Amino acid sequence: MNKIGLLLFSLAVCWLPTPANALPGQTTDVVTTWIQAHPTLRPGSGERLMVRKSNSPAQRFLFQASVLPPGRATPAPDSSIISHERIELFDSINGVTRDRLEESLRSIYGSDIYQDYTQARVVYEYPSPLAINQARTQSTPLRESLQGQLRQGVRFAYWVETAEPRNGIAVTGRMVVFLRSDLDKMETELRNR
Repeated sequence: MNKIGLLLFSLAVCWLPTPANALPGQTTDVVTTWIQAHPTLRPGSGERLMVRKSNSPAQRFLFQASVLPPGRATPAPDSSIISHERIELFDSINGVTRDRLEESLRSIYGSDIYQDYTQARVVYEYPSPLAINQARTQSTPLRESLQGQLRQGVRFAYWVETAEPRNGIAVTGRMVVFLRSDLDKMETELRNR
């Protein structure tokens, strides 16, 4: 009886949902189920692939899974497969830092994906000193304030971005987990922004 009990327990543990069950490359049905069961996301009534939370107008959280590739809208290669998942934070009280976005990634996806992110190779980082000077001479403070990275992990690609004004703290930021096959598209778009 002990062997059967141990076997059943082992099988149950293997089938328990883990934080990283839904990721780009999964079907919309799998991701919807994962979002509904996720203890951190806790979607409201009617929320399927997008979850919005707000403590006040000054603090907002968004999680969205999409079949469209990240960046500029292009047709979805397969309308039943999630292409990217995005975390967005807005906090005009405490600010938004890269560390905070990384902690959000870890709390939603777990240590395996967080480790893939931290060990990922930085493919592109912006702004460059030249881009900062151009933004200042062209009086485009938004271009100057956007700071981000594209990373290529073993499993996924990652885009992290904050908007940090010259004389203040960032109040908004995003972390995007997406298919590695979309990395070239994202890099091209960000370099040509």
